Amino acid sequence: MISAGDFRNGVTFEMESQVYKVVEFQHVKPGKGAAFVRTKLKNVITGAVLEKTFNPTEKVQEAQIDRKEMQYLYNDGDTYYFMDNETYEQLPLNKEELGDTLNYLLDNMIIKVLSYKGKVFGVEPPMFVELEVTYTEPGFKGDTSTGASKPATLETGYVVNVPLFVEIGNKVRIDTRTGEYMERV
Repeated sequence: MISAGDFRNGVTFEMESQVYKVVEFQHVKPGKGAAFVRTKLKNVITGAVLEKTFNPTEKVQEAQIDRKEMQYLYNDGDTYYFMDNETYEQLPLNKEELGDTLNYLLDNMIIKVLSYKGKVFGVEPPMFVELEVTYTEPGFKGDTSTGASKPATLETGYVVNVPLFVEIGNKVRIDTRTGEYMERV
């Protein structure tokens, strides 16, 4: 059991026979009345977002989420195949289950497959990925004092804003949590 006063981002718990993940939380201590915890929760199975207020002493059952490392092999249309590196079993997942991870997915990449009681509900890519720029407009010399950026298409098809000095063929590091450019590699 975990109390609402111990909530942090990423904590998963069971409530009303559903599994929720804390997306945002805020401990509020008003001038009058008792303190409370305001949260934004995401249902890990359906993806629905819910805002709920808890008493800090309220207890909920912590959910055990299994994270298993798997290797991306290939895709066959809308189905993507991952291999368990220990048992060599293959797991097919569709586009909806992968979500934004498709923007960063490269052959042979190791990702974490998330499941609850044997049901897969999502995947976690590495925190940072290095992708090659396949198309971008040329930057103009001397136009760097404004911190300007330009769109660049990466090898996965994902489009991200990059600084003007980034060119076709450069590798860039992307933060998969925010989807933003970090640095040129």
